[in-house]
Amino acid sequence: MAPEPALTDLLRRSRNIEIESADLDSPHANVTLDITRIDRESASFDVILCSHVLEHVADDRQAMRELFRVLRPGGWVMIQVPISSKPTFEDPSITDPAERERLFWQADHVRLYGLDISERLTKAGFEVETVFGDQLVASDQLEKMGIYPRDVVFLCRKRAR
Repeated sequence: MAPEPALTDLLRRSRNIEIESADLDSPHANVTLDITRIDRESASFDVILCSHVLEHVADDRQAMRELFRVLRPGGWVMIQVPISSKPTFEDPSITDPAERERLFWQADHVRLYGLDISERLTKAGFEVETVFGDQLVASDQLEKMGIYPRDVVFLCRKRAR
């Protein structure tokens, strides 16, 4: 979800990987999908990368349930969102772009997550592991991969049957 060209290019060069890049309106995606109504059968994907999407989605809980639905048992989703040191804050009545930017860090964000996003992901059905950037790759690879040591990634697994 929300394919980044550099990552997409890297994955396309890998063997034995079939990629379907999706977004609601990105020219980099090869498929147009609404993350709250994913037009795919249940258990369609082994792995899903969802990078900086959920903070834009009004009904993020529905999006999380959809990700869980389309994931195969034993599969995993890697989710990344902007993270505040405070609990998740959202207020749908805030529509002014300048106020959204001030409160949610970007004018098109509808919330600012805290580490408590893991509770929402768990309620959607996932087993959630919070992983920091310096746990993802070797320290000498952080800069090359564009990962900050304290970046947060949520590794969400769907239990195998």
